[in-house]
Amino acid sequence: MTSTNKISHLAEGVSRREVWSWAMFDFANSGYTTVVITAIFNAYFVSVVAQNQDWGTFAWTASLAVSYLLIILTAPALGAYADAYASKKRLLLVTTIGCILFTALLYLAGPGDLWLAIALIILTNFFFGSGENLIAAFLPELARSRALGKVSGWGWSLGYIGGLFSLGCSLAYVTWAQGQGQEAHEFVPVTMLITAAIFAVACVPTFLFLKERAQPQPHLAGPHVVKEAFIRLGGTLKHVRYYQDLVRFLVCLIFYQAGIQAVIALAAIYAQQAMGFDTSDTIMLILLVNITAALGAFVFGNIQDKLGHIPTIALTLIGWIVMILLAWKADGPVMFWIAANIAGLCLGASQSAGRALVGLFSPATRRAEFFGLWGLAVKVSSILGPITYGLVTWLSAGDHRLAMLITGSYFLVGLLILMRVDVQRGEAAAQNQPDS
Repeated sequence: MTSTNKISHLAEGVSRREVWSWAMFDFANSGYTTVVITAIFNAYFVSVVAQNQDWGTFAWTASLAVSYLLIILTAPALGAYADAYASKKRLLLVTTIGCILFTALLYLAGPGDLWLAIALIILTNFFFGSGENLIAAFLPELARSRALGKVSGWGWSLGYIGGLFSLGCSLAYVTWAQGQGQEAHEFVPVTMLITAAIFAVACVPTFLFLKERAQPQPHLAGPHVVKEAFIRLGGTLKHVRYYQDLVRFLVCLIFYQAGIQAVIALAAIYAQQAMGFDTSDTIMLILLVNITAALGAFVFGNIQDKLGHIPTIALTLIGWIVMILLAWKADGPVMFWIAANIAGLCLGASQSAGRALVGLFSPATRRAEFFGLWGLAVKVSSILGPITYGLVTWLSAGDHRLAMLITGSYFLVGLLILMRVDVQRGEAAAQNQPDS
């Protein structure tokens, strides 16, 4: 027996180095979500690009919504194509290059460059989200079924460390630039170049060491690639009732992820608009939240396989509800910092547990396709949550507290639906899939 086989939580023939290279993609791409979507560019978009207009927050959330809609339209077919042609890694390379390139081009978005910023955000987020689905589809190939939560937690926790690294580098530059008397429109664009460069360097191990274990499946040749992708997707939809627990969990995920995606996309905006934080305060807040998120992903990743996927997710949703109430009531920085760090702990845990549960419910021959459906659900929630928040702030003339409270109700709905998901039944359905 080789040393690799003695690693009980890894699948046969999978080395520690390969799992590390897979997790390094989470490290690499987390800088994008942390710096661009969560901490710096979102607040910059509202305050500088949109020049603090009442519709600025809605314009930001609408831009994200368009990118997620594009992913919704393409993700299932992209996953089906990846399964048929065993091409997850090749497609991952394409989406990675696209995200890095357009993130670097955000450097060009300055005061009043609204349509340029909107176009670039749509493109960067589209490529990011498409790649996120593809890298997740490798998980069931790397971990044994009873250790999906543990290995998924490794990826998420390393991802938050990557977000910390990118944000820390950005903070160092911002601090220096502010010391030189520079304004946000001068130093924020440079942080986009920093983020793109870190993404490009950190993802190299993934493409060097991660293996494509899937085998090409019988498929149509020539110009019928797209047609076949939708034929395969149709096969999945035809049997959708058979995977009732997967479907039920995806509906649950749409609701609770709507709340999570609103927090991710609007945390810095809320901090600056409702709590009066400046850029440096906001970056420090997100830095600390990433530490607690990494801790949450690692700790819950190690216990969720014993505690159970459903109890783990339920516990984090209760935490999210508490966080929303604290943020809504916060009248000073102390309570808001407490709320933000509760969000961090719940963020890492809920993201890791959700990905692991989808892996458990996925048939072996349709992993990329089913993770495409997972990505679709997340992207629907990424439209629903932020758009709800943006509309409330627009219609209420900038009441961010009301928007936070209303968006937080999605966690309660998700918790109620979660109670009807049966893990054993869902796993059995995946292991005894019907013929296509």
